[in-house]
Amino acid sequence: MKEDLWRLLGVFSLSLLLGLITGQVAVCLVTGLLLLGLWQYQALQQLFHWLQRRKENNPPEMPGIIDDIICEIDFLRRRHRRRKAKLSGFLKRFRDATAALPDATLVLGEFGEIRWANSKAIDYLGIRWPQDKKQRVPNLIRHPDLISFLNDEKKLVSGKALQLVSPVNAGQTLEIRLVPYGRKQKLLVARDITKIHRIDQMRKDFIANASHELRTPLTVIAGYLEGFDGDSELCPQEWKLQIGQMRRQTGRMQRLIEDLLMLSALETEVKHTEADMVAVPELLAAIHQEAQALSGAMEHIFYLETEPDLLIKGNQRELGSAFSNLVFNAVQHTPERGVIRIRWYRDAEGVHLAVTDTGTGISPEHLPRLTERFYRVDKGRSRDQGG
Repeated sequence: MKEDLWRLLGVFSLSLLLGLITGQVAVCLVTGLLLLGLWQYQALQQLFHWLQRRKENNPPEMPGIIDDIICEIDFLRRRHRRRKAKLSGFLKRFRDATAALPDATLVLGEFGEIRWANSKAIDYLGIRWPQDKKQRVPNLIRHPDLISFLNDEKKLVSGKALQLVSPVNAGQTLEIRLVPYGRKQKLLVARDITKIHRIDQMRKDFIANASHELRTPLTVIAGYLEGFDGDSELCPQEWKLQIGQMRRQTGRMQRLIEDLLMLSALETEVKHTEADMVAVPELLAAIHQEAQALSGAMEHIFYLETEPDLLIKGNQRELGSAFSNLVFNAVQHTPERGVIRIRWYRDAEGVHLAVTDTGTGISPEHLPRLTERFYRVDKGRSRDQGG
């Protein structure tokens, strides 16, 4: 910057001196400044050509502001190279890590086009990289459930997964997850859950088969016990207590078998039946009567509050099973003469069923596992309490 000022001062002084000698001060000053402007313009032209072809030409050597600009550009270029190398290193490590993963991983753009895929993508999904670059996944895998899953923004936010048969191997089951990634991008991860799926299917088959096999002998046993209990000639008085206990336990086992059959039916059902209007107040009234009978000598105090006109669409059998489980659990875990309140109501958020009691409640550490199949909060609880 100082060199430019000294250069301007030198041209001005020389032009002024020549003007005083020749008697043409104005002409000499204008001529000197024009020559300085032309020289500065030529320097800017050289700088412009150098910026266009930096790799081919050396930077112009011009002391002053031009040289300062060139130094600043060189500094920014070096810093850009370092950042680029750093980002390239991060990207390489990310690709190496995802390539080593046992799951198929795809980076999708804003419109679902493939930006990158690891080697497992061809094994699980049949997607080849880089041959399928910029292709949309629905164009390569024409599966209605997958297309619907990719277009559902709620699934992206909630993180829910989709189970899908591999388009490459019909004997392979995949779990597809879609998560936000970077700016307006998505990360699609396909995981092989074939073994887990087979084990789960074996468990479902076992529950269904065992329930069906146990149902018939239990029915026979219950029938004989009922016959003994109702015939004083066949059942001596001293057997009454034992027969009564056997009938209660048989009834409990039959209810357990019915629950297992219901679970099996729900798990194997592909399509839900058409929903009908369910009169929930009447359903809860029947459950309330059953709960009072189940309470027996415990003498629980029941309160039933329902809105008579509040109906919902659904499967009455399934809703009845779910509601009765809540109420009967309250009966089993509420101490003698405790209070059990059943409420069926509507508010701004929707319709609700609330079952509250004066029992000991459930510890916070057990709450996340409440919907887990066959999970027991108190493993030391007696069988008479519905273990």
